[in-house]
Amino acid sequence: MIIGVPKEIKNNEYRVGLLPVHCETLIGARHTVLVERTAGEGSGAFDADYRAAGARVVRSPREIYRRAEMIVKVKEPQPSEISWLRPRQIVFTYFHFAADRLLFNAIIRSGVVAISYETIQSPDGSLPLLTPMSEIAGRMAVHEGAKYLEEPMKGRGLLLAGVPGVAPAKVVILGGGVVGANAAKMAAGLGADVTILDINLNRLRYLDDVMPKNVKTLMSNAHNIREQVREADLLIGAVLRPGARAPTLVSRKLVGQMRRGAVIVDVAIDQGGCIASSRPTTHDRPTYLVGGVVHYCVTNMPGAVARTSTTALTNATFPYVLEIANKGFRRAAKENPAVAAGFNIVSGKVVYRDLATLYGVPHTNLNDALQRTG
Repeated sequence: MIIGVPKEIKNNEYRVGLLPVHCETLIGARHTVLVERTAGEGSGAFDADYRAAGARVVRSPREIYRRAEMIVKVKEPQPSEISWLRPRQIVFTYFHFAADRLLFNAIIRSGVVAISYETIQSPDGSLPLLTPMSEIAGRMAVHEGAKYLEEPMKGRGLLLAGVPGVAPAKVVILGGGVVGANAAKMAAGLGADVTILDINLNRLRYLDDVMPKNVKTLMSNAHNIREQVREADLLIGAVLRPGARAPTLVSRKLVGQMRRGAVIVDVAIDQGGCIASSRPTTHDRPTYLVGGVVHYCVTNMPGAVARTSTTALTNATFPYVLEIANKGFRRAAKENPAVAAGFNIVSGKVVYRDLATLYGVPHTNLNDALQRTG
């Protein structure tokens, strides 16, 4: 199979789909790897490294898309890239279709086989390709929140940890999954007063057992959310519905009742956000104000720490890349349920039920869609 690794062109995205070590393994398995020039530089992987691994470095992204049977990247195809996609071409990346109807429609029209990192699901229900970026985003949420609490950033002028004689900042985290747990660890380690809300009582029991004493747990309900959000200095949105749009837990009215200079970091923005006043931002312009509340809603937070995040991501994605390359997408889907769960759209047919329900379009059984593409 010919595997193509284009350079990411989303705003301030420095990650790359494969590192040289992965190219070496693919080439050893008799595949061909095409890498766009300078694609890996932001992650510390240079063209010479890819060449030494046996990959072919090409200048033009269009050539990548023209020749590759499978595209491996990090972020969803951008508008200029969508025009280069070909029917039955495999695209393996984060799509986050639930937050972008235009992308969803464009990928249907393109005829590609869209396999989404975020819906690959292990038998135990875990999301192995979402987890490493959720870990990073959760930790970064506290870093960014602490920064934007500073007065020059329009924040409340608070030190997250406080000092002796001065109370620490109050951090409220909506969601106790991977993002929320990692955010809580970071905030607690800095000495903040942390509260996690979640709807799963067993998860709250677990978090109560493993978290330090400055982390409290609360059942997520309308009353508790209202009370906690009003008092929050830093509010972190960390809810997830795999492959679906995030629920809106905080209304604009409630945002208006927050303290002036409080900070919201909505990590759920990739899936539409869980705060009603959230909208996507970029690393170039990461924040905006609504009623005096600072909103940080960058859709590719881990892209800013690419050397860490590319390694963490490709550690998880590469076994699936190799399996799909070795077996082809039909056999890989048939033999591995985790891979099958990653299929969202196949040659114009929506095979991920939650997406079909969300957008009110027909759902096609995956096996039927794969047979039709044969």
